[in-house]
Amino acid sequence: MSVQKPVRRLTAPQIAKRKGGDPIVSLTSYHAHTAAIVDNYADFILVGDSLGMVMHGMESTVGVTLDLMIMHGKAVVRGTKKALVVVDMPFGTYEESPSEAFRNAARVMKETQCGAVKLEGGVRMAETIRFLTERGIPVMAHIGLTPQSVHVIGGFKTQGRHEDDWDQHFEDASAVTEAGAFSVVLEGMVEPLAAQITREISIPTIGIGASADCDGQILVLEDMLGLNPAPPKFVKVYGNLGGQIEAAVKAYSDEVKDRKFPAEDQVYR
Repeated sequence: MSVQKPVRRLTAPQIAKRKGGDPIVSLTSYHAHTAAIVDNYADFILVGDSLGMVMHGMESTVGVTLDLMIMHGKAVVRGTKKALVVVDMPFGTYEESPSEAFRNAARVMKETQCGAVKLEGGVRMAETIRFLTERGIPVMAHIGLTPQSVHVIGGFKTQGRHEDDWDQHFEDASAVTEAGAFSVVLEGMVEPLAAQITREISIPTIGIGASADCDGQILVLEDMLGLNPAPPKFVKVYGNLGGQIEAAVKAYSDEVKDRKFPAEDQVYR
């Protein structure tokens, strides 16, 4: 009789060791059934606070709550077996102090059973990242375009268009690396800046609107599936689910109106 070995999830340290190795594949997911599909191909799945805009129709990620992140995080963990699941810390749950950040991050990890959390900010968040990692919480950092700061930076603006601004981004990348982050997302950043940061720091960089030279890439699942009618420039649309869903709904509506559904195969005799 053979004994099948249990499937083991990827861990944050395993992702960290991928620096300079095979590209790291990642997508967002917010519910169990899509997470189960993504789990077959992704190294890590991000339960992003982008769910506020994608799933709940918010104008930005600022309105997302901790309870909302935990609810979606639980669903994604239930639907997966192999990928590392990373859950975003929403706005207002980690900025006040390292102690507040630890309290909320510990709740996220306990209640969702995820393997890591992600928070936005470079130099200003280094102390908090160090505080969390020293207490057993793996942290993925996020620099460049930080959506939770959209009201401060004046919108979703590409970062690094002027080389005079590059030093701050290098300082942010260095700070989160030294603080103990196991990887860092580079978002909305001009290509040469993202490529140079990737070469200069010792942890994996995950690009979204950054550079092919990053150690990995991430996209919002709904964007790359064609469910967003106006995706950002950096998105490659790999499917047209929006059109397919609309065609299916129209066909269903037409058949109900014409009394063609339910047909003989869909009723009980």
